[in-house]
Amino acid sequence: ETGYGYIQQGPKLADDSFSVSRFVEKPDQTTAEEYLASGDYLWNSGMFLFGARTYLQELQKHRPDILAICQAALDDASEDLHFTRVNESVFAECPEDSIDYAVMETTERAAVVPADIGWSDVGSWGSLWDVADRDEAGNCRRGDVLALDCRDSYLHSEDRLVAALGLSDMVVVTTRDAVLVAPRERAQDIRNLVDQLKNGARSEHLHHTRVYRPWGSYEGVDAGRGFQVKRLILKPGASISLQRHKHRAEHWVVVRGEAEVTRDDEVYRLRENQSTDIPLGAIHRLHNPGEAPLHIIEVQSGDYLGEDDIERFEDIYGRVEES
Repeated sequence: ETGYGYIQQGPKLADDSFSVSRFVEKPDQTTAEEYLASGDYLWNSGMFLFGARTYLQELQKHRPDILAICQAALDDASEDLHFTRVNESVFAECPEDSIDYAVMETTERAAVVPADIGWSDVGSWGSLWDVADRDEAGNCRRGDVLALDCRDSYLHSEDRLVAALGLSDMVVVTTRDAVLVAPRERAQDIRNLVDQLKNGARSEHLHHTRVYRPWGSYEGVDAGRGFQVKRLILKPGASISLQRHKHRAEHWVVVRGEAEVTRDDEVYRLRENQSTDIPLGAIHRLHNPGEAPLHIIEVQSGDYLGEDDIERFEDIYGRVEES
């Protein structure tokens, strides 16, 4: 397998474990065959077991810079209901490094245990195709997919029709914010595309179209100069905070469920196909009094539509101080 890193076994230790001679990056085909023939190499599954204290001791020894920043971010953390939120600006200064490189490849306390368990990390679209149910032509089809004269392909759609014609050994994945088309054998190279996204200062690798909040979720539907449209889904019994905005007005339309709206001194309910306006500067809250999810279409208009334009007055999730 050329898609995994390897671990070379050292001398045998107790209880069927071995010392670690070295970690090896993903090899080419010839090198992988040599590893297999030698009998000394194992796939690196990336499953690490250790006590927290032991890991911190090794991190202090091998990457004290990472530990120091993490400790500083935790020391300046805030409590948010059931969450501890570390200081984001401090933590953002932490160097990017994996546990493999930072600790496991340098520690003298590592041991490796061989395991024959039919394991796959399902770490690529190609490996997902390997374990998926496939039709008589070898295609895995998920979602709204139409395939004609296709074979041995992974075809996945989250929100629209995907029509594939004459494809062989391909991966086609469409989500709400991106479309991927690649040969199945090159599915491991997708990280190179992610690197291009990062280098191009794009945001797709950082932000999903659906954003989760304690009360439910929202996702962008449309946006343009001075406006944006979102779909809000509130869980039963959930409420957004009592809040106001300095830069935008909002218009809410109930498309499913029943909403309880607070707008300044008013409290009233809206049913499906009913709507209301939230003027700029109005103190407002949206609550789901029902036993099913509440779906709202929200149209925002104003000179600034960022999520940080929120002044909170009350919040059942403990976010007042944060705002």
